[in-house]
Amino acid sequence: MSETARHPGTFVTLEGGEGAGKSTQLQALARLGGASGLEVVTCREPGGTALGERLRAALFATAEGETPPAPAAELLVFTAARAQLVSEVIRPALERGALVICDRFADSTVAYQHHGRGLDAAIVEAANRAATQGLVPDVTVLLDLAPEDAFRRGERGGDYVEREDAVFHRAVRRGFLELAAAEPERWLVLDATRPEMQITHAAWERIRTRLGV
Repeated sequence: MSETARHPGTFVTLEGGEGAGKSTQLQALARLGGASGLEVVTCREPGGTALGERLRAALFATAEGETPPAPAAELLVFTAARAQLVSEVIRPALERGALVICDRFADSTVAYQHHGRGLDAAIVEAANRAATQGLVPDVTVLLDLAPEDAFRRGERGGDYVEREDAVFHRAVRRGFLELAAAEPERWLVLDATRPEMQITHAAWERIRTRLGV
């Protein structure tokens, strides 16, 4: 993803593996944005719209012991939810000049479906391009956490993705780190084992610099 669509708002995404603390940081950063007088819109993937939440529920309803979604089906469900989120929520908010903070975006699809599942990179890129229509985050914060640390936090036995083995989650982590290394001007990599307030401060400093506030 090399082309950033122009818009007056600021688009921030939070990325990372299971149990990295994205939801916690999204809430903390949204509070800081609001305290700075900004309109802040938060969302999550998959979800964030009525259609997206139905797709999320269907995808994550896979019970232990059931056949999980095929990698291609998983890719298409995630990107379908993303297409609706971009059209219904993210683009309109950015056009209003809002600060949009999203828990996961297209980089998760590259990390999980390409690096984790092994789908062809060109197929993943084409699906992402169709869903995002060229929209690229202005700032992406990677909360980097080793799978072993996530497992110690109790992130096992939840949805079918969380139940994947350490080999899968290590591949996803490597995918995120490769993406971050390729675009250091967009990505901020933070050690997710650091205290929550330290992570929030470091992430907000990068966002604040981008905002110019």
